[in-house]
Amino acid sequence: RAAPPPPPETFGAYQKKDEESNGVMAMIDMLVRDLDKEMTVAEAEEKNAQQDYEELMKDSAEKRTADSKSLSEKESAKADTQAMLEKHRDDKASTEKELAATMEFIQSLHAECDFILKYHGVRKEA
Repeated sequence: RAAPPPPPETFGAYQKKDEESNGVMAMIDMLVRDLDKEMTVAEAEEKNAQQDYEELMKDSAEKRTADSKSLSEKESAKADTQAMLEKHRDDKASTEKELAATMEFIQSLHAECDFILKYHGVRKEA
């Protein structure tokens, strides 16, 4: 048998590549720093957004309370006005009845006066 051929040539002995590994490590460190900055900014924005939301909810609750109070006052005023309107309608109806009775009485008095004036001379002679 023949001897096997020699192994193929390789890259040679292992050497540490400092420059290339430092560049990759620097990029990873830069990515970590950038991520930390973004996380800090995101946390600050979230905190501000949460404060804004809480303030909005507080303002909304105060507005709902004020609107509810205003609505209650307006309903009360409407009920009072409705009651006054009903009273005035009743007063008007009774006043109109009283006016009609007064006009009827005046008409009867007018008729009596006309009768007395018409027959005054006759009664004077009698």
